[in-house]
Amino acid sequence: MNIAQLDKVSYIYPEAEVPALLNISLAVRQGEFLGIIGPTGAGKTTLCLTLNGIVPQFYGGRFFGYVTIADLDTLSHPVSTLSRYVGAVFEDPETQLIATSVENEIAFTLENLRVPREEIFARIPKVLAAVRLEGTEKKHPQELSGGQKQRLAIAAALAVQPRLLILDEPTSQLDPIGSQEVFRTVKELNKELGITIVMVSHAAEEMAEYTDRIAVLSKGSLQAIAPADEIYSEVEKLGQNYLRSPQVAATFYEIRKKSVPVAHIPVTLPNAFSILADIKDFLHPSPKLSNPLIDRTQSPLLSAQNLKHTYPDGTEALYNINLDIHRGEYVLIIGQNGAGKSTLVKHFLNLLQATSGRVLIDNREIEAFSVSDLARSIGYVAQNPDNQIFNTTVEKEVAFALKNLGYSAEIIEARTVKNLELMGLLGQRKAHPLALPKGDRARIIIAAILAMEPDIIVFDEPTTGQDYRGSQAILEVSKQLHEMGKTVIVITHHLYLMPDYAQRVIIMGQGTILLDATIRNAYHQTDLLKSTYLTPPQAVLLAQELTKISGENYPLLTPQEVAACFD
Repeated sequence: MNIAQLDKVSYIYPEAEVPALLNISLAVRQGEFLGIIGPTGAGKTTLCLTLNGIVPQFYGGRFFGYVTIADLDTLSHPVSTLSRYVGAVFEDPETQLIATSVENEIAFTLENLRVPREEIFARIPKVLAAVRLEGTEKKHPQELSGGQKQRLAIAAALAVQPRLLILDEPTSQLDPIGSQEVFRTVKELNKELGITIVMVSHAAEEMAEYTDRIAVLSKGSLQAIAPADEIYSEVEKLGQNYLRSPQVAATFYEIRKKSVPVAHIPVTLPNAFSILADIKDFLHPSPKLSNPLIDRTQSPLLSAQNLKHTYPDGTEALYNINLDIHRGEYVLIIGQNGAGKSTLVKHFLNLLQATSGRVLIDNREIEAFSVSDLARSIGYVAQNPDNQIFNTTVEKEVAFALKNLGYSAEIIEARTVKNLELMGLLGQRKAHPLALPKGDRARIIIAAILAMEPDIIVFDEPTTGQDYRGSQAILEVSKQLHEMGKTVIVITHHLYLMPDYAQRVIIMGQGTILLDATIRNAYHQTDLLKSTYLTPPQAVLLAQELTKISGENYPLLTPQEVAACFD
C-alpha cells in the first residue's frame, strides 16, 4: 500500500525558466524509510514540498501531473487538511521553534487545529516519550542542545499524528552524536509507530545504515530508486552525480580495483569489518605516512592566553584557554555543539570581551585594533552566508568594505575583479547575491573577505548544508588560501572532509582544550573524540580494525590510505 504517489510531476517556480522537478513518478510505501539524495539544486526540497501541498499552493508557478497523499489530491485539498496526514521538519530547528516552553511548542499546532484541551494534554507526554525528551516539558527550547531542538521539532510534528513525516536535512547543523540521535529517533518512530519517513540528507553513512530505499535526484529528475545498499555501492555512478558514498564503500571500491577478491561493496561498518577479515591475507604493512610536526619556535600570529569567558547567565563557555596559532598554519577546531568553539572565535574577532585573560594578534592586544585594522588582520566566513550579505549585487558586496575604508576606485575594482575571478564568480558580478545557490553565496563572502587581504581567515562550519561538491569547493578555496601563505582556521563537524586539508587539530570540550595535535594523531584518539560527541571517520575505524586484525599499527586517515595497504 502506498501513502504517497507522484505521477509524472513537473514543476516550474514563478519567473523561473528551468523546471525544478521534471516528470517524476514515485510511490512512497506505507511504513518505509525513504531517503532522498542529490546534489544542490537537484529538486530535493521542492519534491518534499509537493508532498504537503505547499508546492504549488503557496509558491504558485506551473505544476503538471498529480500528487496524492493518503488518497487525497494535493491540488484539490488545502495545506491545512493535508497537514493532518503529513508532518514536516526542516534543516534549522530554530526557525520552527516559537513557543516559550517545550510543552507549549507541541501544543501550538494542536491548538490551531482545534484539538480538544484534554487531548492536547494527553498527546504531549506521548510524543515527548517517543523522541526521548521526557522531563523537559517546562524548559525553554533555547535551553536544549542542537539535537534536542531537532527532536522537539519532530515531536511537534508527531503530535498531529501524521501518517507521513518529511525531514529535509534535519541533521546538517548537528554534531555527529546529535545527528545519530536524530536518525535513531526517526528510525524508532518508523519501526515502532509505523510512521512513513521521507528524509533528505547528505549524511551518507547514516542514510546507508537507517533507510530502506534511496531515491537519487539530479537536475529535477529521478535518476534511480533502490535499496540503500544497492545505491551506495555504486561509488563511481554516485560520483558522476557529485554525490558521496559512505567511506566504507569508497574504501572497498578502491580495494577491488587492485584485484583483491571483494565479494561485494559494503555500505555499513559491520559488513565492512566482516569483509576485512576475509581479505586479511592480501594486507601488507602500512606505508610510511606524512605526519608533519607543528613548528612552535616562531612567534605566534594569533594567541589566547589564560582566556576565560562566562556569559551573563553564568554559563562558563571558556575556561583557561591557552592557544598559539602560527603564521601559515591550517588549523581545524572540533568539538560537540556547545564545546566553546564559536565563543573562542568571537574572542579572536573582538566580538566578545574576555572575562579574564587576553587575545593577541601579531603580539598586539586585540583591544588595540580599530575595526578597520582588525578587518585587515582577520576575516570571518560565517556558517550561514546570508547573515553577511546585504547588498544588491555580487560586486557591490565584495566592494562594500573597501569603499568604507576609503580605497581608491582603481584598487576597489582591481581587488573585486581579482577575487571574484578567484572564486569563479566574475560572470555573476551583476547578479543579486540571494539569487545564487548557497555555495555561491558562501564564495561571495570569501571574495569580500579576501579583498581586505587579511592574514588570518576563519571558516565557521563552512560545509553545513553543502553537498559534497559544494563542501569540496569551499575547502579547496581554503587550501588555495593556505598555499598563498594565509593562516586558515576551520570549524566543522564533518571530520571525514578534513584529512586532505588540515595539519593540526584542536579538540575542545566543555569550554577547554582537550587535545592539540597533528591531524593523524588526533583522529586516532577515538575515545577522546567520542567523549566530546564526535565520531571518527569510517576510514579511521577501518584502520583501527586492521591494527586489531594484524597486530601492526595502521595510522590511516582516508579510504585511499586504507586501500593502499592491500594488493
